[in-house]
Parts: sequence; C-alpha cells; structure tokens
Amino acid sequence: MQTLTIGELAQVCEINLETLRYYERVGLMQPPPRSSSGHRQYPASAAERLVFIRRAQSLGFTLTEIRELLHLKREPGELCADVVKSIDTKLVEVEKKIADLRSIRIALGKMKELCHGDCLIGDCPILENLEHSSKPSGTKRSLRKQGRTS
Repeated sequence: MQTLTIGELAQVCEINLETLRYYERVGLMQPPPRSSSGHRQYPASAAERLVFIRRAQSLGFTLTEIRELLHLKREPGELCADVVKSIDTKLVEVEKKIADLRSIRIALGKMKELCHGDCLIGDCPILENLEHSSKPSGTKRSLRKQGRTS
C-alpha cells in the first residue's frame, strides 16, 4: 500500500502543513500510523478526505458541520436525509447572508452619495453618519441607553 508523508500529502492537496496538523488535532483527519523514525505515513485515501474537507469549506460549511458530514459518510447504508437536511440548513444560512450583503451594499451606496471626497475629514458626512447612525446595535445611542459611554 502506498503511503504519503505529511509533506507529500500537503503538496498533493495544496494545503499548508499546519492546516493538516490542525485537522488531525480537531479530529477531521485520523492520525496516521508512523514509521519507525516517527514520520507520519498517510494512506492515499487521506487525500480524498482532504479534498472532501476543503470542498465542504469552500461551500461555507464550518469545521463542526464538516465533522458531522464526515460522521454521516461513515454509514453508507443509511438514507441520506440528514445530509439533505445539512444542505437545506446551509442554504437558509447562505440566503440570509446574501440578504445581509444586499442590505450592506444599499447602505454603502447611500453613504457614498453623502460625500464625494471634496470636504475636510472633520466635516465628512460619511464619518458623521457612521458615528450617529441608529441602525447597528453598537452605536453611541444604544450604549448611552446602557450607561456605557464616556
């Protein structure tokens, strides 16, 4: 059976060595057997697992969610309803992020209309708007209500 060193696996999968070690520490990758000299000896299937992890990350799954998907993957004879449920949950999360990003884009566009860069920083309506806007929860107004401003 062909094995890969940590460096070879990292190179094949285009991943940083420390990331691979981290995946081992958090249980996404099984610690491989070691050679008599103490070097990790990964099976070729480790590359497939890394591809799975990286692809899931690129789709927005957290490491915890990926761990759950990997756990589900160990039961090939079971129905995939839990996998579909994970995808549905991720889709809802992505749709919310898209809506949030659209709101941010609109707000930034409106702020850009306030100033064209031809005033002094001390008079900049964009900075003034950021300081006195009542939308975000961390504004001075909401902090004053909590008695936390200086």
